[in-house]
Amino acid sequence: MQTLVVDHPLVTHKLTVLRDETTEAPTFRRLTDELVTLLAYEATREVPVRPVTIRTPVADAVLRAGIGMLDGMARLLPTAEVGFVGLARDEESLVASTYANRLPADLSGRAVFVLDPMLATGGTLETVFGMLIERGAGAVTGVSLLAAPEGLARLESAFPGAGPVPVRVVTAALDERLNERGFIVPGLGDAGDRLFGEI
Repeated sequence: MQTLVVDHPLVTHKLTVLRDETTEAPTFRRLTDELVTLLAYEATREVPVRPVTIRTPVADAVLRAGIGMLDGMARLLPTAEVGFVGLARDEESLVASTYANRLPADLSGRAVFVLDPMLATGGTLETVFGMLIERGAGAVTGVSLLAAPEGLARLESAFPGAGPVPVRVVTAALDERLNERGFIVPGLGDAGDRLFGEI
């Protein structure tokens, strides 16, 4: 599996403000959107293209696990199809369970992007990547604001480099570790709560 940590001053600046606990939800949402657009630019660098004679761009499928990240990705791929997988993590066991699945049944040969704000334990992305590969995806790229080494190690183990489908992760930063609650350190807190308010 390939991991790309995007090293760019704009990415670093936006991530610094996201990490600040005093950043309010509207600013957090706007910066998440802007950061995902920058990450999407890098994530799509190797998307295969073919010559066409029309002026309208043609895009592969974009799948979302991070609703707050969708606008940033769709800005670069406005004609892309969008699927949805909803997973909820049990805060004690740290195991995610699927509560919604709106994926196309057949993704044969398609490049697919999965948006997940935080690659922490890797369980969510491992589950979704597996679902996509079962549906025939030709390549799978996870796009995350932050990643933890433990989550990357889990994905590398589940999807080794010699696997049948290329798998990679694009992230703004690789943080130090997970804490005992499965949160990324230093991280930026619970991205869902910061995007949409605490439940």
